[in-house]
Amino acid sequence: MENLQDSASGRRGLGNRLIIFGVVIGLCLIIAAGIGSYTFYFVKTKGDTLAVTGSVKQKVVSDLAKWKGQFSRNIPMEDLKSGYTQMKQDESIVIEFFKGYGFTEKDLLISPVYMDSPSQYDPNAPKEYILRQNVEIQSNDVAKITDMTKNTQVLIEKGVIFSTNSLEYYYTKLPELRIALLKDAAGDAKMRADKIAESTGLTVGSIKSANAGIVQVLQVNSNDISDWGTYDTSTIEKEIMVTVTAIFNLK
Repeated sequence: MENLQDSASGRRGLGNRLIIFGVVIGLCLIIAAGIGSYTFYFVKTKGDTLAVTGSVKQKVVSDLAKWKGQFSRNIPMEDLKSGYTQMKQDESIVIEFFKGYGFTEKDLLISPVYMDSPSQYDPNAPKEYILRQNVEIQSNDVAKITDMTKNTQVLIEKGVIFSTNSLEYYYTKLPELRIALLKDAAGDAKMRADKIAESTGLTVGSIKSANAGIVQVLQVNSNDISDWGTYDTSTIEKEIMVTVTAIFNLK
């Protein structure tokens, strides 16, 4: 019986030693793997690059306004001839309206008369047509056009059925401004790269490549950007946003 106990005790001792040995081997492998990973990262980083996107915004004021509207008449089929006569009279009133703001007939783009046939659900109802003309003007006098669009009730009072389609604002010096802002966007990318590299103990070296992003024309204080570019035409004041993605060598 004593021999059996000694034998069992020996086996337990051997098992414990094997467990301890296995734990030690496992810890050594973990430590070795950690040292290997650190070395790989360090060596890789020493010859690595850093890609950073810099951006800059600048406020501008629109220097071109474009306004589109239309005037129309609903005319019974049997009165089409008189309907065209009325459209001609309406056109004269519209031209005089624009002249009152200092524009000439040459400043306007007035379409020919378009005729549409509206849907009629009652087959017994009189046949009608809609006569319509589009009018468009664009000018660098943004304030004047803006003021004019607020006073179309003058046309209504004179019997012209006039409606506004859109009022759009543009900045015509965008190409020149974009070139000027690219330098500032690249500088912003360099500052961001310096901050990122600083946390790794490395420094930013020469620039490897740079790519200018799509220009974004935004409402003031807006971040409604798009991968395809955004051009807001609804506001007079805008913000031009330019981005540059730069790749720097690290050392």
